[in-house]
This record gives sequence, C-alpha cells and structure tokens, in this order.
Amino acid sequence: MQEPNVTFLKQLLSTPAPSGAEAPAAQVWRNEARTFADEVYADVQGNSYAVLHGNGVRILLAGHIDEIGIMISHIDDEGYLYFQTIGGWDAQVFVGQRVLLLGVTGEVCGVIGKKPIHLMKTEERDVASKVDTLWIDIGVQNRSEAEAQVQVGTVGVLDAPIKEFPHGRIVSRSIDNRIGAFTVLETLRLLAQDRPPATVAAVATTGEETTFAGATAAAYRFEAHLAIAVDVTYATDHPDSNKRKDGDVRLGGGPVLARGAANMPLVYARLLSLAREHSIPYALQITPRYTGTDADAMQSVRGGLATGVVSIPNRYMHSPNEMIQLSDVAYAAQLIATFVRSVQHLDEFIPH
Repeated sequence: MQEPNVTFLKQLLSTPAPSGAEAPAAQVWRNEARTFADEVYADVQGNSYAVLHGNGVRILLAGHIDEIGIMISHIDDEGYLYFQTIGGWDAQVFVGQRVLLLGVTGEVCGVIGKKPIHLMKTEERDVASKVDTLWIDIGVQNRSEAEAQVQVGTVGVLDAPIKEFPHGRIVSRSIDNRIGAFTVLETLRLLAQDRPPATVAAVATTGEETTFAGATAAAYRFEAHLAIAVDVTYATDHPDSNKRKDGDVRLGGGPVLARGAANMPLVYARLLSLAREHSIPYALQITPRYTGTDADAMQSVRGGLATGVVSIPNRYMHSPNEMIQLSDVAYAAQLIATFVRSVQHLDEFIPH
C-alpha cells in the first residue's frame, strides 16, 4: 500500500468519532474522496457519499465510520465523571485506561479509575469490573470545574496511539470499522482508474455500532440495487480460538467471504469465483443467522438489495488495540473492484 494511502488511514483511525458523533472522521473521509470522486456529499444521518457516475446498475459499497465509545452520564460534586458505553464493550478493557473526551471547547484527557487492589476485600478481587463501579478523573477539584470542560452527554473514546508492527500490521482503536470506510474508498479509487459501467457509491455509514440507521438511509437515498458491506471480523489465529466453531481466519490470509444470512447466494458465489480466478487470497466464514454488519439493514431496503459482506480479519476486536494486516485491506479492495467491474445487469443476481 502506498505511503499517501497509509497516511490517510492513520489520520482516519486517529480521529475520535464514536457512534452519534462521527462528523470529525467523516470530514477527513470526504476530504480524501474529493481528490478523485465525481461527486461527494453527506446526508442528515451523517453518512458520507463518494460517487462515480455511470449507467445501469447502482452499486453501494458501505463501510461504517463510527467506533465504539463512551458517554458521560453524571458529574458528581468532586468533579468525577460517570459513564455508559456506546456499542459493545468488555468492561475489563476500561480499567486503568486513558480516555479522550470531545469536550465543550475541545478534547479533554482523563483516566478511568476504580478502587485500588490494596483496599479491596479478598472476595472483591475475584469480581469482574463493571462500568457502574468505574469513573473518569480529569484532574479537577469540583463539579463546576468539570462542567466548564464536559457535560452530561459528552462522548469520548479510549486514548490509544497507532502503532506499526512487523509484516505490515497496524494496531489502533477504531479499526472496527474505520478500516471498512477506508477500504470502500480505496476500492472507489481503483475504480476511478478503470471505470466500470455501473454507478458506484462508496459510503461511510454512521451508527452501525448502535442502530444501523445510517446504512438503511444510505441504501434508500442512493437507490441502490446491489450493496457490499465491508467490515471487520474476528481473526482466529490466536491461542484461545475455536476454529471448529469460528473458522480459520488469519491476519495475512486475505479478505473473508461470509456465507449465509444477508450474503445473497449469487453475490457470494461471484465474489468467491473472482477471488479464485484472479488468485486473490481469501478465507471463508459462516453467518447462518445474521452478519452483524450493515448488510443486515440494507438487504430489505425498498424492494430488496442483492447484498454481500467482505471482511477484514481483526484481532482483539472492540478494544483500544485492534490489529489488522494491510495486505488484507489491499486484497479486499482489489476483489471488490473486480466484482464491481464484472456486473453488467441486476438480473445476474436474481435466482432462476
């Protein structure tokens, strides 16, 4: 992956933007999209669109740009902040972490506190931490000092810098799913260099971690016929995995193609065939009930969309230190671009 693209990715990952507050990251995404897309715009849901105009089939490539986060629920007399989660968290991840709050006049740093182990009773030490027993300390002395910086409803994220690891691997918060929003835009960049007959929109959707409202609105507004959701999926190349249940998904193994649920059979079959034909590495995963991605929301919009899911293997999902390999992202963009160029008519995805 070229250095300018990686620089854009790092800027995207480092911009705090939890569900409901995606605007800062969305602005970064749209600024990059304007360098090659025919049209770039946003909607009232906060979705960002980058479009290549063509004819016939309308294809939507969706990657949600929101990340999990926290929201301040109470400020006490001493200025300590209490919070609830935005999206799905393992509360054990919070203990001892630094947070970055999107405060009244700018970013506010804090630390998450809990009772010290020295003061715990023996039985307390074996009890898992819960969000209700944690607080945020921003270093103030009272409520009025705190309220000058944050309010009830202020949102934030865990404060974790991006790190580069060997083998083209990066570690960061917000990879779920800022990497999906990045991948669909990189796919559109490839398509801009060799344009398909279809009209194609890369969309950075909002609210996937909470409501899926962004994806529903995007599919409806764009009047899509076909949609590919790009998200992360759990890698199973770690010591505590169960490959018999969750499949063999490895960093560096290529994008993951899911079978079942919102993955329409003919879309899945086309993606699989193209990966094999073009020697693009891939892994397989099953989604027998639901995919947990924007595809679940998009598949039934209007008269129904032909939908599929392409995923990036991700270790340590929903933590401040998610890990991916950039080659998987590059291969995912290549596969999706190849898929889009192969589409001539919507009838190709209607079972006969």
